[in-house]
Amino acid sequence: MALPNKNSKTAVFLINLGTPDSTKTSDVRKYLRQFLMDRRVIDIPWINRWMLINLIIAPFRAPKSAHEYRKLWTERGSPLMFHGLDVKELLQKALGEDYTVVLGMRYQNPSIESAAKQLEGKGYNKVIIIPLFPQYASASTGSAVEEALRVLQQWEITPDISVVSKFFDHPLFIQAFADLGRHYMAERKWDHFIFSYHGIPERQIKRGSIEGYCQLGACCNKYGPKNLHCYRAQCYETTRLLVQALGLQEGQYSVSFQSRLGKTPWIKPYTDHTIEALAKEGKKSILFFSPSFIADCLETTVEGGEEYKELFEENGGEHWQLVESLNTSPTWIACLKDLVENSR
Repeated sequence: MALPNKNSKTAVFLINLGTPDSTKTSDVRKYLRQFLMDRRVIDIPWINRWMLINLIIAPFRAPKSAHEYRKLWTERGSPLMFHGLDVKELLQKALGEDYTVVLGMRYQNPSIESAAKQLEGKGYNKVIIIPLFPQYASASTGSAVEEALRVLQQWEITPDISVVSKFFDHPLFIQAFADLGRHYMAERKWDHFIFSYHGIPERQIKRGSIEGYCQLGACCNKYGPKNLHCYRAQCYETTRLLVQALGLQEGQYSVSFQSRLGKTPWIKPYTDHTIEALAKEGKKSILFFSPSFIADCLETTVEGGEEYKELFEENGGEHWQLVESLNTSPTWIACLKDLVENSR
């Protein structure tokens, strides 16, 4: 276990995607504009992206998205936000005074820049950046790291910087999700299990391919040096590890991808198509996991917990259960602590 020198100061920089400041349409529109204008999220020429976001998506999608956020919002606000703040405090307590933990959001507040200002000029010799995305993707981890480095390089004295780019295969991450699943598996026998991940455009997989290895098919059946940085391959490997931990057999589960945007091809199979097919095959009960999200958000609570439940029931399904995200699971906090203490 690598521990900091007693004379050094180490900062832990947690980064998540972000959330609107409120459920007002104006705040949701502002969030969508910042999020979707990121060149790593919508990777088309700037002028085309600007016109698409500002003239089409933000004006027309914001009212609908605001309605969806109202389903998610609680007295404490956005779950993504308050769970993030809780994790920051719990990790700080677990690590102790040798570390300082801050939280920044890639989009909106608290911004990465505002989080960095809490650290600047205070003698930190090392900053450990942990984007809170289990699997690496350019549009999530890549964007968060790029922005954090942009901000940190403006410091007069640049500290040692370490990046945790992925942690989907960390034993405690797998254990945390498996424990949540076992809770529901103890309640009933499920006909099928779905492991659903956030989707990304196929072209982003191909651009990151090593020597053209990624073909968006059976190449993801094994995870190794040739697809080490492939998001789709990491998702399949996450599933294999969870399946092993849960004791599932082939045929009992499916892997799929959700939350696609636009008409260009995104990585497949699509979650909504998978759900329809399973229901029509006669599956009556499904336990649904979202292992690409470490905190509950629109994609888990609303899309996974409500919209997919409705789709399943419309096609003949009877029992649908979302496995909640890690949120403030003690095992999840232990995972983060281990990632920090073993960061190089």
